[in-house]
Amino acid sequence: MERRESLDSKRPVRRGPMGPTGGPAFARGGEKPRDFKNAIRKLVVYLKPYMFAITLAVLVTVVATILTIRAPKIMGEATTEIFRVIMLRKTPFAGFLNTKMNFEKIFRVLLKVSILYTVASLLNFAQGLIMAEVSQRVVRKMREDVNGKLKRLPLKFYDSRPHGDVISRVSNDIDLISNTLQQSLTQFISGVVSIVGITYMMFTISPRLTFLTLITLPLSVIVTVLTAKHSQRFFSKQQKYLGDLTGLAEEVYSGLVVVKVYGKDRQELEKFKRINAELYSASHKAQFISGTIMPLMNFIGNVGYIIVAVGGGILVTKKMITIGDVQAFIQYSRQFTQPIIQIANIVNMIQSTLAASERVFEILEDEEEKPDHEKAIELETVRGDVSFENVWFSYVPGKTVIDGLSIDVKSGQKVAIVGPTGAGKTTLVNLLMRFYEIQGGSIKVDGIDIRDIKKYNLRRHFGMVLQDTWLFSGTIRENIAYGKPDASFDEIVNAAKLAQVHHFIMAMPEGYETKISDDATNISQGEKQLITIARAFLVDPDILILDEATSNVDTLTELYIQRALKELMKGRTAFVIAHRLSTIKDADIILVMNEGKIIEVGRHRELLEKNGFYAEMYRSQFLGAIVEA
Repeated sequence: MERRESLDSKRPVRRGPMGPTGGPAFARGGEKPRDFKNAIRKLVVYLKPYMFAITLAVLVTVVATILTIRAPKIMGEATTEIFRVIMLRKTPFAGFLNTKMNFEKIFRVLLKVSILYTVASLLNFAQGLIMAEVSQRVVRKMREDVNGKLKRLPLKFYDSRPHGDVISRVSNDIDLISNTLQQSLTQFISGVVSIVGITYMMFTISPRLTFLTLITLPLSVIVTVLTAKHSQRFFSKQQKYLGDLTGLAEEVYSGLVVVKVYGKDRQELEKFKRINAELYSASHKAQFISGTIMPLMNFIGNVGYIIVAVGGGILVTKKMITIGDVQAFIQYSRQFTQPIIQIANIVNMIQSTLAASERVFEILEDEEEKPDHEKAIELETVRGDVSFENVWFSYVPGKTVIDGLSIDVKSGQKVAIVGPTGAGKTTLVNLLMRFYEIQGGSIKVDGIDIRDIKKYNLRRHFGMVLQDTWLFSGTIRENIAYGKPDASFDEIVNAAKLAQVHHFIMAMPEGYETKISDDATNISQGEKQLITIARAFLVDPDILILDEATSNVDTLTELYIQRALKELMKGRTAFVIAHRLSTIKDADIILVMNEGKIIEVGRHRELLEKNGFYAEMYRSQFLGAIVEA
């Protein structure tokens, strides 16, 4: 069939925060959702069955964070006790004072801290298990829904967008949702609790030191925002150039023979070098700018450390605070900036996730194929009478593709459909199979409107042999039996013999169990075509739809294919979309289409005698063949 695929469908579509970065994720600049609230609302629908587990995970995270925050304050008691004894021993009156180290108290403190950290670790482990289970269940349900939806979407959905975009939504976007649910949600809660808890603990130790520490907070925020702002541009460029480079590499490697034939090796190499240089420049700048964030934050943290150490030392000399509290406060101040960076990171990741969820929900909410009406019937057998009665159709409003088309085909007739590219040949077949719904008129099979027949049942009576040979990974036997998986081995062999491919298969080392590689390069184009014909023989359809199946094969293989097709069409109504007019001379009816209308109808000789559009097409091909010879 004519292919309406754009070149874009061959290229990978890059979505979200993918690709190498190396800097903090917040510096990458995440993609933002168009409707934040609506994206959350739709995502919550999937999370609703697991709200108890999510709530439990959040509570466990909060408790674990509080226990972790509490530990430094308790640890400070041991430091204070050790410092007290050491200072007493240095006084002139040490002999008259109790300078015995209270190891029992120190042990109790260490035991308490150990218990806190152990319990916190166990709670974090439990939280991880809970969220892993929840995220995988949510993602499994989402993938099942998307996969089911893709099967119910009409052909126009796939014709209107690159295949890479659909694949990206099903794989990359759902993976991003999974990772965010599993990690980022609880990390965000932990970060918020940490900031609040650390601030509270610092205030309980010393409000004065807390205010001194908070002096560095605006500086941390400024550094974070400026770094993210500057690096975002370069990370966006990096993703763009990375996609361009991947697309170019895939395009060149797929068409390497063409590149070499036309001597474009040097030009393609220069193009690769140019894009690679742009990628290097953008990546270098992005990595450099984002790489400065940690040294800068460490510098700010060291400034805060100096402030706390000096200020705490002064307060200790004035006996306004204990040395253990200073030690605990230093720990808190060192931990203070970490949850800020963590939250900034996660907020960006959540935005990217919601944007990804929007793209997934766009698929789930797209208009499906019209369902069969309640009174739709199923046909056991079909004679093969087909009629188009004043059929009207357009892909885009205002641009008619099929305009008032009427055809009457009797059972067993071979109908050839010819015409220039864009004439509507493929559209006619798509309408017959109900891949698209007509907007006017009717199409009937055995006198029954196809809209009154269940889609799956209607299509079961058709067999298709297309110009593009679609084989799947697996054995040759499995590929032949694709339309009838319960077929016996004898039935498969018989179909292969009728398709003139049995001797090709038996010449292979493993015969019918020969594995077809992912790119199907271990068998020839002609063998692929014969296998698809064998597949059609096996399902024994009532009506056939054939594309030009002999292009790009050698003369001997073409002869085999012609024999197989001739055998396949015996006793069946057949619609043949023909590109080479020499192959349809024996057709019962030739429909000449142009601009969505049938402009000529007749047999081969009749149309030549009319000396019209068909005769002109035939002469141009015939003369072209003579010139080539």
